[in-house]
Amino acid sequence: MSARPRTLRLAAALAALALAATACAGGSADGDGSGKTRVRIAYQAIPNADLVVKNQRLLEKALPDAEITWTKFDSGADVNTAVIGGAVDLGLAGSSPVTKGLSAPLDIPYQVLWIHDVIGDNEALAARKEITSLAQLKGRKVAAPFGSTAHYSLLAALDKAGVDPSSLTLLDLQPPDALAAWQRGDIDAAYVWTPSLTELLKDGHPLTTSRQVAADGKPTADLGVVTDAFAAKHPEIVDAWVKAQDTAVRQAKSDPEKAAKSIGAELNLPPAEAKRQLGQLVLLTAEQQSGPEYLGTPGKPGALAGNLRDAAVFLKTQQAVDAVPELSAFQQALAVEELARAAK
Repeated sequence: MSARPRTLRLAAALAALALAATACAGGSADGDGSGKTRVRIAYQAIPNADLVVKNQRLLEKALPDAEITWTKFDSGADVNTAVIGGAVDLGLAGSSPVTKGLSAPLDIPYQVLWIHDVIGDNEALAARKEITSLAQLKGRKVAAPFGSTAHYSLLAALDKAGVDPSSLTLLDLQPPDALAAWQRGDIDAAYVWTPSLTELLKDGHPLTTSRQVAADGKPTADLGVVTDAFAAKHPEIVDAWVKAQDTAVRQAKSDPEKAAKSIGAELNLPPAEAKRQLGQLVLLTAEQQSGPEYLGTPGKPGALAGNLRDAAVFLKTQQAVDAVPELSAFQQALAVEELARAAK
């Protein structure tokens, strides 16, 4: 399937965002004409604590003098495009799109501010029941959102199994589009995330999951990013955002029923199903994210930088990035000072 319709949809969405921003800001890049600072947030339909922040208006309550806009995107690749287009200040993107964003040719000036979740069984390769191994995908049509964590995990799983990606037909489809193609019988498998994954597994089965791919040495995560310019100009908003995320994570751990009710409302899911999907993710508090295995602390960037560089090395073998940045580039992209302020 051609990527052109998706490109046109994204271009139209960016144009609408730009028009709306101009209209509400009166031409200002920072306000809505009333002196309020505009905060433009990209989110995705992923059952993590980011949806708790959105649904319970935790950030709006913390920043009553800000004009906060939440815009839904289908993948991290689309979030990258929106950031490049100047339409997003803060957003959620998977570790693979972020790796691409920090690498050539994109070289996006943003920082990793938060780990929304470590991806587990909520992202998987669903296949028709007659397909029982990765080797049996040869000659089949397999969908994944190109540039996403799912795409990265798919390529990693194929590599682990010794299956040449060129031996199958890879289609660039967002999760809702992959589900529609599956229901039409147009594809044989798809690597996507919930809630689309849940629908695929009703008459399919998982060949592998991102939890297994991580166990094989290729971990993935959903990350929170902030543009360098916004972080420098509005540190107090960045701090409030991180604290809101931390509050939501703590709620998800201490009162999962309450968190699941908010997530279910955002995803149009029953609370019990939202709670089940929430449980498939690993959520980390700000204090945990300051540990050496994750973001780290000022002067001591964590292992996440190395994980991102390892992803860049792999993506270079797939010709998905032009070059692999030095480890220091990924270390400098970890917003450890901002995290440390909020973790106090």
